[in-house]
Amino acid sequence: MSIRPFRDINRNKTKEINVGNVLIGSNNPISVQSMTNTLTTDVKATIKQIDQIIEKGGDLVRVSVPDKESSNALKEITKHSSIPIIADVHYHYKRALEAADNGAKCLRINPGNIGDKNKIREIIKAAKNNDCAIRVGVNAGSLEKDLLEKYKEPCPEALVDSALRNIKILEDEEFFNLKVSVKSSDVFLSVNAYRQLSKKTNYPLHLGITESGSFIPGSIKSSIGLGILLMEGIGDTIRISLSDEPFKEIEIGNEILKSLNLRNRGVKIISCPSCARQGFEVINTVKILENKLSHIKTPITLSIIGCVVNGPGEASQTDIGLTGGGKDSSMLYLNGIQHNKISNKNIISKIVELVEKKAAELENQS
Repeated sequence: MSIRPFRDINRNKTKEINVGNVLIGSNNPISVQSMTNTLTTDVKATIKQIDQIIEKGGDLVRVSVPDKESSNALKEITKHSSIPIIADVHYHYKRALEAADNGAKCLRINPGNIGDKNKIREIIKAAKNNDCAIRVGVNAGSLEKDLLEKYKEPCPEALVDSALRNIKILEDEEFFNLKVSVKSSDVFLSVNAYRQLSKKTNYPLHLGITESGSFIPGSIKSSIGLGILLMEGIGDTIRISLSDEPFKEIEIGNEILKSLNLRNRGVKIISCPSCARQGFEVINTVKILENKLSHIKTPITLSIIGCVVNGPGEASQTDIGLTGGGKDSSMLYLNGIQHNKISNKNIISKIVELVEKKAAELENQS
């Protein structure tokens, strides 16, 4: 059983590309990525962050390549990553060449910032030789000087013009395995830029509200901006940019997609905010369950409701449900059907047991 979406989102049909073994665009799942914030030359620390990103369900990870030492470090880092690594390169074309040769599966560049066309040709050659994609990354904070002079300030039209200009540079060299982003820290600017760009190109779009801030404000800004676009069918891969631990970006990204029924991964918990009617401590119970069930990758719906006002209705729509109803016990629901009462003292252990059992059953069926 799973919750039926009230509305199916019709995604824009974009070109399919590959970033390593991850397919992006067309009907492929929307991928979630983050970026390490360690010194890339600190290989051990960078690999540790990548492992955390993978554990939380990241599909891709971006790594800064500001110097030759960092591009050399990629050779070891890529050996230890089970997901494709994207090299973040600015200005110096040799870093892109080295990153492609050292295992990166995508290069995040602005072709217009590289300069000489011969250098761009070398990057494209290295990308082709290493089955490496390219992301054209346009940012409101680093627009080309002539576009700022033309438009007077960063605006949707300026971001789109920059993106189309950079796409053409790659297309003129017969390179098409690319995706595009037009990011800003302003929600409205970002949304309008992506809307305009989606009408002018069919390349996959990488969504993000850049430099969105710390955990709470950044999560809210990103949820609003990306939520609007995703509801309109725009977007093929996303990153939540937070001033926080990279794995938290993956958690928020996955929750955004799960809330829109665009991704089914792990346990989706429906829980109430709690009130004086609660039959057990809902908030602490949910926090503990989130932690204890974080290892589950199989899609499962779980409702944890403190009383009988909404509890039975929510439980009827989830794989496993719990409704508080008495002082010492609560009602358990399985596959939407009332099953039996369990002691409130055993809620955590019983729910974990049932979810793990359900996950194993579903995995065996697939």
